[in-house]
Amino acid sequence: MRHKAEQLAARLPPLLVAAERVASTVAQGVHGRRRVGQGDSFWQFRRYESTDAATMIDWRQSAKTQSLYVRETEWEAAQTVWLWRDASPSMRYRSARSLPEKAERVDLLLLALASLLVRGGEHMALLGEDMRPASGRAALEKIAAAVTRFETPAPGNDRRAGSLPPFQLLPRHAQLVLLGDFLSPIEEFESLVRRFAARGVRGHVLQVLDPAEETLPFGGRTRFEGFESEGEVLIRRVEHARGDYLSKLAAHQDALATVVRRIGWQFDRHRTDRSPESALLALYMGLSGMRGGRR
Repeated sequence: MRHKAEQLAARLPPLLVAAERVASTVAQGVHGRRRVGQGDSFWQFRRYESTDAATMIDWRQSAKTQSLYVRETEWEAAQTVWLWRDASPSMRYRSARSLPEKAERVDLLLLALASLLVRGGEHMALLGEDMRPASGRAALEKIAAAVTRFETPAPGNDRRAGSLPPFQLLPRHAQLVLLGDFLSPIEEFESLVRRFAARGVRGHVLQVLDPAEETLPFGGRTRFEGFESEGEVLIRRVEHARGDYLSKLAAHQDALATVVRRIGWQFDRHRTDRSPESALLALYMGLSGMRGGRR
């Protein structure tokens, strides 16, 4: 336990430093977000749900009807940002030593975005964690600790947990940022994001891929091994399969973009051989209500 704790402590500062460096670069080019209202401003009453704490019940409003009601403030409803990043083994892929793993890039982007949100005074939390939304430096460090505590499994691990986020009841009009490769079946992805959208949640999806996943640059006899116990396949002439592969990838990406945009969310793409600042800017501008183009 002591050894693991020391490893965690050693990794955390450099990751935060790198994330805040990226955040500082982006922050120089954008203005602060407008606030919709103060933290105690009334937003709406909604029916009590099983996942709500009993302390959230507004007993005065509930006494007027046969149902229990929760009082939501404007800050809780409109300003909370929930963050999630893919933690599946496939995120450990990189095609060259000079490139970061996909997991390293999404961790960097998630923490850099959290750093920008801290500067704007926003409340934030990690989706799927037992974490109440909070603001300030303490919230950033808590998120960083959670990200590094649950490291992405090594290649060959058969766990598929983390390929898609868990569904969680979020406050209406909250914002959700999802970072991952999103190579899961499109039907599973669509079912999940539509459940969030039906709750009034606004979302921002960033697909992060290694350049080799977008170009399939290999040639000749090549053996491909799955990261999540899919087995392996030997292709004698990869260049002969490149056209079909690229067509299927393009179709999958178009389907992702279509699903996301039909429900009014934002979709962007990012490659690990490109600047993280461009991807972070797209995310931040999206959260600020300004649509950005693909990266």
